[in-house]
Amino acid sequence: MKDLFTLGVTPLDLVLRAGIVFLFVLILLRISGKRQLGQMSATEFVALLLISNAVQNAMNGGDNSLVGGLLLAAVLIFLSWLISELTYRHAKFRAIFEGTPTLLVHKGKIVEKHLAQERLSYSELKTLLRKQGIHQISEIDSAILESDGTLSVTKVSEIATSKRP
Repeated sequence: MKDLFTLGVTPLDLVLRAGIVFLFVLILLRISGKRQLGQMSATEFVALLLISNAVQNAMNGGDNSLVGGLLLAAVLIFLSWLISELTYRHAKFRAIFEGTPTLLVHKGKIVEKHLAQERLSYSELKTLLRKQGIHQISEIDSAILESDGTLSVTKVSEIATSKRP
C-alpha cells in the first residue's frame, strides 16, 4: 500500500518528462497531417495507439505510483489547456499547433501541389467530395482542407446564387 503514494522519481522529473513527451508527440502528430480521427486509416490508428504505449515509460521514468500517475495526468491536462489558451489568444500559436487551411480545388481545378503537400490522393479527395454530395470537380468553386481536417466546399451554384440582387 505504501508504494501507491511513494514517488519513484522527483515530481519535477515527472513534470519535465510529461511536458517533453507531450510536446514531442504533438509535433509528430502535426507533422503527420490534417486528417481527423475519423479519417485515419487503420495503420495510422494503430500507430497512434502504439505511441501511447511506447512513450509511457519515457513519461513515468519507471514510477508506477498512484501519485505519479495522477501528477502525470494533471500535467497532460494542464498542457492541453495551455495550448488551447495559446491557440485561442495568438494567431502565431494557432498556426504552429493547429496549422492553416489548404486550398485543394480552385474554380473547378484541383491544386495538385496542395493535394501532394497534404498527402491526399485524388481518390481520397473524390471520396470526401462524394460524402458532401458532389460528384464533379467542375461543380466546385473552392474546396479547402481546414486545419482540423474537415473539407469545406463552396459550389459554383452557391456563388452564382449569392451574386443575384
